[in-house]
Amino acid sequence: MAIRDRGKMKWQPASFLPLAFEMTSAMFRDQARTAKPIIDEHQTEEFDLRIAYATEYNHAVKVTVWEDGFTHDITGRVHYVDPITHELRIVLKSGEFERVAFDDVIGVKVLN
Repeated sequence: MAIRDRGKMKWQPASFLPLAFEMTSAMFRDQARTAKPIIDEHQTEEFDLRIAYATEYNHAVKVTVWEDGFTHDITGRVHYVDPITHELRIVLKSGEFERVAFDDVIGVKVLN
């Protein structure tokens, strides 16, 4: 009595699954992107004042950063404002720094 197996035909639809998962994740990733908000001069000046205050009195700040269509928050203390490279250096933990470009900042909040 011979075994009547379909062989490769049986498993061929399963080879499409990784590609399908990749396509759906790319679709949802692209839908979550947002356009960069327009920051006017008044808001930029307000951000500068908050950063200067937090630097002077060593308060923590919560900086909202826009990168490639996504926003995320960085919480830490402002260590240095570099006017040459237009970057903020934020200390997250002792010995751990994050560099943030001025142009990517869309929100600053001083934490006490």
